[in-house]
Formats: sequence, C-alpha cells, structure tokens
Amino acid sequence: MSKAVRIHAHGGPEVLTYEDADPGQPGAGQILIRHTAIGLNFIDVYHRSGLYPPPGGFPLIPGGEAAGVVLAVGAEVDWLKPGDRVAYAVNVGAYSEERVIAADRVVKVPDGISDEQAAAMMLKGMTAEYLLRRTYKVKAGDTILYHAAAGGVGLILGQWAKHLGATMIGTASSADKIELAKAHGFDHVINYKEQDFVAGVAAITGGKKCDVVYDSVGNDTFPASLDCLRPLGMFVSFGQSSGPIPPFSMSLLAQKGSLYATRPTIFVYNAKREDLVASAEALFDVVLSGAVEIKINQRYALKDAAQAQSDLEGRKTTGTSILIP
Repeated sequence: MSKAVRIHAHGGPEVLTYEDADPGQPGAGQILIRHTAIGLNFIDVYHRSGLYPPPGGFPLIPGGEAAGVVLAVGAEVDWLKPGDRVAYAVNVGAYSEERVIAADRVVKVPDGISDEQAAAMMLKGMTAEYLLRRTYKVKAGDTILYHAAAGGVGLILGQWAKHLGATMIGTASSADKIELAKAHGFDHVINYKEQDFVAGVAAITGGKKCDVVYDSVGNDTFPASLDCLRPLGMFVSFGQSSGPIPPFSMSLLAQKGSLYATRPTIFVYNAKREDLVASAEALFDVVLSGAVEIKINQRYALKDAAQAQSDLEGRKTTGTSILIP
C-alpha cells in the first residue's frame, strides 16, 4: 500500500500523520506518478495551521511541489508515457509516495536536471519567474529589496535578478544567512534584528530607495516595506510567514509616493497551460545555463514531515528543503 502524510484537523506539526493512502488509478486526462522527491514550502504550513483554508477539506494531503516518474496514463493523454520524468507545482497532494494528477499540470523534466533539483525548484523557481518577469519586469539597473533573502525563493530570485542586471538588497536574521544570501546574488544584506531595514535601504541607495519590494514575510515587515520604495514603486506581497498584513487604507499608498501594490499567486499566473509551460521552460533554461544554481540544504524522509515543517517554521532551515518518499 502506498503511503502519504495527511492532516485530519488544523494544528501544529503533530497533526501530520504518516498513513496508508491508495492513490487510485488515472481517469481521462490524468496520470499516476510515483514521487521521487517532494518540495517543502511555507504554504504547506499555512494549509496545516488553517491560515489558508484547506482545498477540498479534510483529510488533506498537503504539499504542492514534487518530481517523479509516470506509472500510468489515463485516456486522452497522448504526450506522456510510463517512465517519463515529470515535475509540478500545484496546491496540495504532494506529501505522498504516489498520486493521481491532471496531466496538464505537469511538465517534463529535461536532461541535466535531477529529480531532486526539480522537486526543490518548481514552486519556488516558477514563483521567482513570475515575480521577476511578469509581476514587475525587472531590468538592468533596477534596485530590488527582497525580504527573507536566505529562503528558498530568495536564493533563486537573488541569482536570477542579478543575472538580469539588478542591484539586490536583502534582509536576513543571522550572519550565516547573510553570507548565504551574498553567495546567491545579493549585493547587500541587512540583518533586520540588528538594524532598521528602512534606514539600511536609504543608506545603501543614497536615499533613492527601491523600484520594487518583494515581501513574503507579511505582518512583521509592513508597512515599513512601503518606506523602502521610490515614488511610483511597486510593493509585491506574495506570502505571510509572520502572519497576514493588517487591513490598510488605500490612501496610504498615495501618502507613501503614489505606490503600486499587488498580492499575486503562482496558481493564477500559471492557470493556463501555455503560461505554466513557458514559466517552467524559462526556469529550466536559466538553471541549465548555470546562471541559477539549485542547492538543496536539507533532506528529510517523508515520514518525518512533521519535523521538517517544525524546522521550517522555527527558521532553522536555509534555502531549499525536500522530502524523500
């Protein structure tokens, strides 16, 4: 019997249970995958804690990012066959040894990229792609502030943005994380526990501030992030690891410099098959070129998902972590 990690109620990491789970057989437009590696992300914690409503209710298999091998193909799927290596970034269902998934949500993994790399970068890497190329089109000469620079998305986005010619400013919480971020494209990294990051950004930029702020932290960095933006700059809130941003008046954006603000998600940006494929191909290309390196800093057994999430929440991890079925 195939195994999976499920949650039956909201709570701490202890509600993650490792149990039998029959994936079933693929129907029309579906495939059955055997996972070889599974990504670990903060959105998995949000689903477990209840910060985000669980899609489909309980019981829920969390996890939105994985790579593996096709075991079986359903009717109407003529572009995949058993044995193909595939990867995906969806909403839930990845914390499992096997799963059935819609074929149009997966992409083939090219030669030169391992299953572990693919599982480690699909959600995080395609998030970096849409943030850099679609939400705000980063160009040479732009100055960017990115919070949680040593996190999974940060280490990918830092390298990619540097490759595009941007000046990268990051925030991090320790000397080790600062050095890690600097090794992944960040020109300047502010220790936000020791220095006010608004003052730090002003000093680094000579008072000109930033073209865009990418913020996955949420409550702890708002509204100070707005004070790091030049007039007409863009605030991009794409996560809330410290809790949600409180409601605010739109007039605040006017007061801070006629700013733009957006709250994007990868699932909207890649809802169309053609956008998903284009995003994945851009990611694969930049990794295969060597401009972006995918390093896996932590590996856990699937059965130890509770410990993995506990370490992630406790900020004991850096960069990318994966679960191994």
